Amino acid sequence: MPRTQKGAARRQAKVRWFKKAKGYRGARRSQWRRVKEAVVRAGVMAYRDRRLIKREYRQLWIIRISAAVKMRGMNYSRFIQGLKEANIALNRKMLSEIAIRDEAGFDAIVEKAKAAIAAKK
Repeated sequence: MPRTQKGAARRQAKVRWFKKAKGYRGARRSQWRRVKEAVVRAGVMAYRDRRLIKREYRQLWIIRISAAVKMRGMNYSRFIQGLKEANIALNRKMLSEIAIRDEAGFDAIVEKAKAAIAAKK
């Protein structure tokens, strides 16, 4: 029985890889081995960075909330504790937006958190 050679299937598979490498510079878009290396590495980086973006945004929101709370005479960790005790379920993204856009509303939230901490003591 003769040995089979992939023929059309191999060419189609390579075409799919080369399409993914479209827009890369130099050998990374024209040489088969370099294309494979570049596409695999790009996939790894994309997977990692999707998680990093989430982490960095959360850090940004926490920094904004911390700065806003410090201006009102409290620190971040006590503020979050007060929110939990007052049963205020706002995520950090929303708290950050409120702190920036609605100062009066954020003042009210901080006062409720302070009251909840005082009530527990």
